[in-house]
Formats: sequence, structure tokens, C-alpha cells
Amino acid sequence: MKTKHFISAALALCLTLSLCVGAQAAGSGAKQEALQALGILTAGDSLTSPVTRAQFAQMLVAASPYQDGAEGYGSSLFKDLKGDHWASGYVRIAIEQGWMTGYVDGSFRPDQAVTLEEGCAALLKALGYDPTALKGAYPAAQLSKASSLGLLDGVSARQGGALTRQDCVDLFYNLLTAQTSAGAVYGTTLGYTITNGQVDYSALVSSHTKGPFVAESSTLSLPFVPGTVYYNGAVSALSAVQPYDVYYYNANMSTVWICHNRVTGTLTGLSPSAAAPTAVTVAGVSYQLGTSEAAYQLSSQGSFQEGDMVTLLLGLNGEVVQAIAALENEAIYYGSVVSSAKGASTASTTSLATASAQVTTQVACTDGVVRTFYHSGTALDAGKLVTVSTTQSGTNVRSLSTKRLEGTVSKDGTGVGTYRFAAGAQILDTDDSGGYARVYPSRLAGARLSGEDVRYYTLNAAGEIDRMVLHNVTGDTQPYVYVSGIDDSSSGTNISVSYTYLRDGQAQTISGTARYPIQTGGAMLVYEKGSLRSIRQLTQVSLDGLSALSAMGGGREYPIAENVQVLLRDGSGSRGYYQTDLSQINGEDYTLTGWYDNLGYSAGGRIRILVATPK
Repeated sequence: MKTKHFISAALALCLTLSLCVGAQAAGSGAKQEALQALGILTAGDSLTSPVTRAQFAQMLVAASPYQDGAEGYGSSLFKDLKGDHWASGYVRIAIEQGWMTGYVDGSFRPDQAVTLEEGCAALLKALGYDPTALKGAYPAAQLSKASSLGLLDGVSARQGGALTRQDCVDLFYNLLTAQTSAGAVYGTTLGYTITNGQVDYSALVSSHTKGPFVAESSTLSLPFVPGTVYYNGAVSALSAVQPYDVYYYNANMSTVWICHNRVTGTLTGLSPSAAAPTAVTVAGVSYQLGTSEAAYQLSSQGSFQEGDMVTLLLGLNGEVVQAIAALENEAIYYGSVVSSAKGASTASTTSLATASAQVTTQVACTDGVVRTFYHSGTALDAGKLVTVSTTQSGTNVRSLSTKRLEGTVSKDGTGVGTYRFAAGAQILDTDDSGGYARVYPSRLAGARLSGEDVRYYTLNAAGEIDRMVLHNVTGDTQPYVYVSGIDDSSSGTNISVSYTYLRDGQAQTISGTARYPIQTGGAMLVYEKGSLRSIRQLTQVSLDGLSALSAMGGGREYPIAENVQVLLRDGSGSRGYYQTDLSQINGEDYTLTGWYDNLGYSAGGRIRILVATPK
């Protein structure tokens, strides 16, 4: 097992989604996850079971600066706790630090349940509060002080009652955020980040997670039996691992994260220099180098050079963990041609032996990434459906015959017809001019796919759709504009018309001998083989209510496109419109006009342009 060390200071493991905890007040589950990440709580234990004195001593040590000092530190301090007892090291530290005490008969009673007052007394001592300085007698004084410090927030146990693991979840989480006798936040004295009274969970996970590692076979060598395994973000099993997968683990959380994310293509650039690179360009896409090994492998001192076919093994954040010789049959891409030209070599590809005779083709792949491939043959038309395979022997780009699929997408977006979408299914909407848009299953919920809507799809081993290429299903590939002026200076049979429009806040003009049946307002530009074929008017709607996802008008709800263009009107002509953000307008202060793509798309029907005029 080969270890790969980080270049960056922290790994954003919150990309695993289900493990993230935000800045809002931490719930019970969030607290439990945090304590498991710290090793204070063991994953899988029942939260309703009582906690013994030995177990509480272990929790105390795990929540202290002595967390790594208990191993091999046991000795026979008590008649009922021999040196070979699993908790002897923890108990010895707890006794020496004064957090806990034994009984006058020389016993510790390790298997006896710990009471609320015993637990509070121990935590107060860990915070530095002298019991002799507390007001009142034991245990009332300890319980009163614990309550004032917030230690008892969420704790259900009462005086004399045994603490459950759930009680300890709340007690120890509160300990981390409580104030010590010296005025510091206890968790910060251990090196943890506490923000607004909450433990920074992502930082905890990062600091206690080991990796990245690269699997050398279909089995992993781990120092524990994992309780939870994530494979590309979805709950899975260790049996899913494949050679060259990248993985991370957190023993405290009994969790393993496995990434099967690889990129194969031609190495065409290193930046800022080949001597000390921090990023590499493969298949026209730049990737950050995430380990010192990857940086060395791809440097001028390593084993690769420009023009080589390589496979990059990527980690959780898409960073390069390791570079290896291109894996045979590893990289197969599906997608639509964005552009293609023969002999279009660049400075970064002149080292390729046959650069001048090659075809350079950009393909929008089903994962939404545009990759550049160098291959033999002829240039391909934009919008053509292709598959690309890259191996050590070269790159092969070939046309794909269509593979149709008809059916209605379920209302929850989990499948279409009799097929289910695989976890992480890659869906790409395309048009005939090289336009493309990455689509997620939820975007298609309820849509009826028929005719030429589906160009191609593939199934995984479980018979689920893992890739799908669509044809003009969402309308998201089209350029939407706001036509602010039309100047028709035609005379007789001489047609001369110019259209001024705003796209993403920038004013542009189209002039020519074509007259389009539109007025000022929202519109869609329609291109064919790179040339403007027509301009289609969007449907105008008056709106009186607005949210981040939809707008209301005339008693009807209209979904808002994620990339909606919002214009603030403050005058006339193109100079009278200013691009703004959706969050900056509302229905109370502005008169709102939406432009809706009621153009027949199976999963279209979105407001593409919003114009806000101050009332």
C-alpha cells in the first residue's frame, strides 16, 4: 500500500455530501458524527446503552491532549482493574489528571454505570474548574456549574441517573464548545475550529482522515473493519474497489471513501513550468496536482513528457493523485462534437510527431467536460454524436449510430420507462451546432421522451442508465438574448435590418438582409452549422411574485432557468439595461416581466430572461 501525501493543507471531504454539517445549530446526528470523527464515540454503538466508568474514562482521554498516550500505559492501580485490562491506560490518565477518582475500598468499579454528577464533576475538572471554588456542596454545586456552562444542554439524565451514550454525545459535544476556567473555548485548546458555538466538522474529518492512497489490487489493506464505504459518493461495499482506485479512510469514523475517477488523454501542457508543475493539461483540460508524487511524475525529472498518452488518477476534489501509463480500454468517452479541424496544431502540441497531420477535435462528453482529442482521419461536423477511446496505441474517434429510447421520466427523476438512472448518471443535452448542457435526472422529472429526444444511452452492469445523450430536450443549449432595438432601414426590395441585443449583459448587433418575425424583448438565436438561421420570440409574461426557483404570474407558476439572465431597466435602448442578480430584485419594488421558452422542448418551459423595472 503506497501512501500519497497532500500538497494542500486540507481536504474538503464535505464533497461526500451526506457527511457535511453547516453553520446551523448542530443536531444530534451531527454531534454524533463529530464525536466519532474525534474518536470520542465509537461508530455503531447503541445510543441508549448505559456508559460504564471505564468507557467514560476512555471518552475523557479521547477528548483531551492525552488522546494518543493511553496505549501501553496501563498498570494495576486498583484491585479490580489489572494492568492488562483494556481500559487500564485510560483510567490511569484520568486518575493522574484528577478527572476521576477510585473508591475508598481500593476499587475503581470499571463496569459500573457512570452517573450524571460523576460525569459533570470529571468534565468540570477537565475544564480547569477547582471543585473547592464552586458554590455549594457536591453534587448540587457541580450540576449547577455544569448547567451554567451549557454542559447539560440536551442531556436527559437527572441527578443519580446513569448516563447513556446519547447523554455523552451531548455532554462531550458541549465540552468542546464550553469555556475553560482560563476563558478559552475548550475545543480550540485541542486545535479544533469552533465557529459560532459549533465544531467545524469538515476540518475534523480532514484532520483525522488518512490518504489519499492508490489501490494496488481489488482489495484494500485497512487497519480496521469499515462500517461505511462510499464509492464515488454513494454508499457501497469494499467489494466495489478496483485496481488504481483512489481511497481515503477515517478509523475513528470507521469510514472509507473510494474514488473511481480517471482521465486518459494526451499530455499537452504543464504549468507554471515543467520543472516544478502544479497543474497539468490532459485532453485540453487542466487539473491541479494534489500530491508530491504526481508533481514529480509529471515534471521534467519524471517519466512523462508532452505528447505522451497518460492516465490521471483523480482524488475527491478532482486533483491528480498519481499519473500512470495510459490504461488499455480505460478511457471511453461519449458525447457530441463541439469543433473539429485538421492540422490545427498549437504550440503545446508541436512535440507530437504527427501534429500537422492530425485532427484536433473538441468533444462535449457526457460528464459535461469538453475534452480535446488528437487523432487521424477527417474533421467532424459540430453536433455529431461520437465515442472516443484512448489507449497507448493512440486515440480513436468514431461516429455513433443513434440508440433511441422512449418513455416518461418518473416524477422523482429516478428513471425513464422501465430503466432506472444509475447513481451519478451522466446526461448531456445537445443540439446540431455543437451546443451542449450537462443535465441531471431531476431536470427531466415528468418529461415525456419520444422520437429523436434520446440520441444514445448506455447501461451499467446492473442494467441502469449510466450515460445518456439527448437532442434538444431542455432548451438549455440555446443562446437566449434580450432584443433591445430593431433598426429596419430597408428600401423597396433592398432589405437591411439590424438587431441590437444583450446577452449576459453585453450589447451586440446583428445586421444583414434577413428580416425575422420578432419584436423587442426576449428571444432565442437559432444557429445551423455556425451560421444564424433564425431568431425566435420568447413568450412574454407579467410576474407578481418571485423566488429563487420560480415566479408567479396570472395565477400560474413558472420555473426559472438556473442561468436566467436578469436585467434592470433604467432607461431606453441597450444602454438602459444593466445586468443584475436574481437576489437583487423582488415583486414589491419592481415591475417584473419574464420571457418564457414556450418552444416545444420536452423538458423546457423555463423563464430565460427577467426584466425588472423600478416602480
